Amino acid sequence: MATRKKPKAKRSKPIKKPIKKPIKKPIKKPAKKPTRKLPVRRAPPKAAKPLSPPPPPLPGERIGIVTHYYGNVSVAVIKLESASLRVGDTIHIRGHTSDFAQRVESLQIGHAPVSEVGPNDDFGLKVIAHVREHDIVYKVK
Repeated sequence: MATRKKPKAKRSKPIKKPIKKPIKKPIKKPAKKPTRKLPVRRAPPKAAKPLSPPPPPLPGERIGIVTHYYGNVSVAVIKLESASLRVGDTIHIRGHTSDFAQRVESLQIGHAPVSEVGPNDDFGLKVIAHVREHDIVYKVK
């Protein structure tokens, strides 16, 4: 037969008594002496950086601008703004990536060779280096 377990006796909880805390009296701290503020240290002024270098002097009188370039035949189409240009004159072409001088060997207007062009003419010019649209053409004196 099975035996019956006796029920365990209930434990009583201990009674908690309030703990008396000692009363703290505020302690008076001695007054601080005012401190003298140190001056703010500032970085020395920086030397003024020079702006970009001045642009190089112009190689001559501005006479026109490149309007087109044909790479397969190395021909530039130039719109002459002022002055005139002849075969044998020296020109200087300057742009974002191009900067060279050359002697004018041949001029053509409408596939016809000419010896001289005047203001407001569009003409073809055989060039010795690659040029781009909006490059400036100067006449070297």
